Amino acid sequence: MYQSIGHDNSEKKWAKWGLASSVIANVALAGAVCMVAFGNTEPTLESTAMRVAPQVAPMVHIAPRNVFQGANFRRNLRVNAEESLGFTGYIPYPDTTGASLTPLPALQDKSPYSAELQQTAAAIVADGKGILACDESTKTIGKRLEQIGVPNEETYRRQWRELFFRTPNMNEAISSAILYEETLFQNAEDGTPFVDIMKANNVIPGIKVDTGVRATFMDGETITEGIDGLAERAAKYYKQGARFAKWRGVLRIDPNGAPSMEAIEGNARALAQYGKICQMNGLVPIIEPEVLMDGAHGIEVQRWVTEKVQAATMKALSDVNIEWEGMLLKPNMILPGTDSGKTASPEDVAKNTVEGLMRTLPAAVPGITFLSGGQSEEEATRNLNAMNKLYPNAPWKLSFSFGRALQASVLKAWDGKTENVEAAQKLFYALSKANGDASLGKFEGEHPATTGSLYEKNYVY
Repeated sequence: MYQSIGHDNSEKKWAKWGLASSVIANVALAGAVCMVAFGNTEPTLESTAMRVAPQVAPMVHIAPRNVFQGANFRRNLRVNAEESLGFTGYIPYPDTTGASLTPLPALQDKSPYSAELQQTAAAIVADGKGILACDESTKTIGKRLEQIGVPNEETYRRQWRELFFRTPNMNEAISSAILYEETLFQNAEDGTPFVDIMKANNVIPGIKVDTGVRATFMDGETITEGIDGLAERAAKYYKQGARFAKWRGVLRIDPNGAPSMEAIEGNARALAQYGKICQMNGLVPIIEPEVLMDGAHGIEVQRWVTEKVQAATMKALSDVNIEWEGMLLKPNMILPGTDSGKTASPEDVAKNTVEGLMRTLPAAVPGITFLSGGQSEEEATRNLNAMNKLYPNAPWKLSFSFGRALQASVLKAWDGKTENVEAAQKLFYALSKANGDASLGKFEGEHPATTGSLYEKNYVY
């Protein structure tokens, strides 16, 4: 309470006023406490701002609200968001209001395939080797074949992929290949299963397991699907000979605010669930959160967004108790947006890409297999080479998982003609070796590519 320390009449006068003021203040305070404790009205947002932590963005778009709508409303939003994505199991961000609490994920047993997963992951990123990504969907490979006047028929799809798998000595720089489901169960012209041809050449078969994307959240944003039935499919693919899998989450940058936190979180959680399911069924998951090159932004924005995406993905993987040593990451390299009118040197790409990964990726992950993302064949090779040259002591192998950047020139050389197969295979071998050397930081001289830019806006496959 207020107390006087003076002794003259003036001070005694103010002491009386101080005492009265103090009594009035305490009565008002008591009244306010009673209203909060026993009142039926819900407090306003403004009155609780200092004692209630702000709600983290929910998983669905919500219009701004001017009044506090209560814990039940927030909890329902979160449940509805879970259902809209088809995910259950944990809440993406803790509810700091205390309305509900998220338990720590329980300690889980390792996959029964744990030792094999680690061996496979290490073999995929063996020194001087990388991945051939030939997992294009039937629709996408049809677009490629159309470029050379070849119809999109099973016979020609088989011939195109057999060209790669029968390339002499391909395993000198290609450790593995990601296949589309058709290819995993397909036979060569002489009746030999493709998986047997690959194994005979010491090339590990892998499989694309996502089922494509659907629109969600703001215009243009997507989430990747394929969780339903994945465990059964993964077991079937393992039995057929596949030993790793791939799932691509796609995010984009635009002036309207993409990627939203909802899109980042939704795709991160999908990647995490896919990864865990695959590990429990013997497949090394390649985690692919791709931030597209599309846009007019600079390299700084591409790096900032990519780091946010990678950090969210690592958090989601931790939440499902992923075995870090039995997975691989397939990220985009960091370049300026394709509409920015800017370019970056291989050294700038290397610096922004590797230093960003050092902030987000656990050292326990054995390797990074970069996607080319629409770069030209030469550009992708030289950027990978710069990474390994400038960061020879990076905690992970820096390798490649290229599709277009290993196929574009080869497709042109083949031209759908049997008499061109040998020449096309020699070119594929040369391109593979160039990237194998780049994964060691040893690529020098002329590049064997015969094509230029491979960029496709909003690329899907």
